[in-house]
Amino acid sequence: MENKKPDNIVFSDEQGYNASFLPYATSVGAPIIKVDDVAAWKGRGVRNVNKEFENKFNELKLQYQSLMEEFEWNEIIYNSKFSFEPVIGEIYHLYIGNEGNHFLSLIPPYEWNKEHIGTFKLNSDKKWVKQL
Repeated sequence: MENKKPDNIVFSDEQGYNASFLPYATSVGAPIIKVDDVAAWKGRGVRNVNKEFENKFNELKLQYQSLMEEFEWNEIIYNSKFSFEPVIGEIYHLYIGNEGNHFLSLIPPYEWNKEHIGTFKLNSDKKWVKQL
């Protein structure tokens, strides 16, 4: 009779005693080997991070649009016609003249019959801020 191993010993002719290398428990008293489901954890992590990046991107896009709007208004006002030195903190009104060019005035739109574009205030950084 050949040299037969007992049933509770894990042995193969190719690999020898290999119980410690098997992906499953080899005896009744062995601990349960359970592989964690990291794929689901990774998927949740990727979704959360992508959502955070999307939110940050949308915030930056709104900030960029706001900055570009401020830039365009400042460019229009600084290229418009006015014959006075604007005072910081004062309110000014932008109009379109008869020739189609922009001009800045102290006169509010309810006192004048000109096409009113917007009301602006000059801040301490010499930036024109649109008033509501």
